[in-house]
Amino acid sequence: MDVNAIRFIIFLGVFALMILLESLIQLHPTVDSKPRRFAINLGLTGIDIFAVKLFFGTAAVGAAAFANEQSWGVLNYLDWPVWLEITITIILLDFSIYVQHVVVHMIPFFWRFHKVHHTDLDLDVSSALRFHPIEILGSMLFKISIIFALGPTPLTVMIFEAILNGMAQFTHSNIKLPEKLDSLMRYFFVTPDMHRIHHSEELDETNSNYGFNFSIWDRALGTYIQEARKPQPEIVLGIKEYKNPKEVSFLNLLIIPFKKK
Repeated sequence: MDVNAIRFIIFLGVFALMILLESLIQLHPTVDSKPRRFAINLGLTGIDIFAVKLFFGTAAVGAAAFANEQSWGVLNYLDWPVWLEITITIILLDFSIYVQHVVVHMIPFFWRFHKVHHTDLDLDVSSALRFHPIEILGSMLFKISIIFALGPTPLTVMIFEAILNGMAQFTHSNIKLPEKLDSLMRYFFVTPDMHRIHHSEELDETNSNYGFNFSIWDRALGTYIQEARKPQPEIVLGIKEYKNPKEVSFLNLLIIPFKKK
């Protein structure tokens, strides 16, 4: 089966599951129209997919295939078992995405584009798709450079991409996990409650909890916040400067990075 088909099936399955769970165990009350937000977020991801296809073709998996053909990357010179290579690659790529996330928050030029993601007035599974096309292209370029340096197999990268996609949808979802389960999961993985703090309008909370999969990076590097100032259902989401739904329309999100606010 085609790689893109496999990724789409995984995406669709997780997306449908999160929508179902959000209808059954919703935590945070919504403040904006869900159909409107879904249309905007899905519209953005449509442009993102087109842009990546246009500039990078088969993107990360294709980059891994090319690196293997050229014998680029450290892993092409190490005779390690497949399971160890997959494990090391997932850990290193996970850490790379964490570092990238910190950088786009800390450097004003990159924040101009990343803040499109944070202007969402609500947080649910569709928020995982809400990224400006230029940020997506920059992120893909960064990821490809890491893949060229590492030299993992295409299968390894496909596994990582599936984890990245699935965990992004899970951590952005508007679901309520039992407190004991959330606390237990946080020792190893990012949970929706942990990531919701990252989407708070309070700046110090926004600049925390950067992880998307493993929670260890935030804990080890001092960017972890256990609890927000407000209880989870009362966290005000978004950016203080963008509270009017008209300001975060589909067209406005495309031009926000180029406007002063």
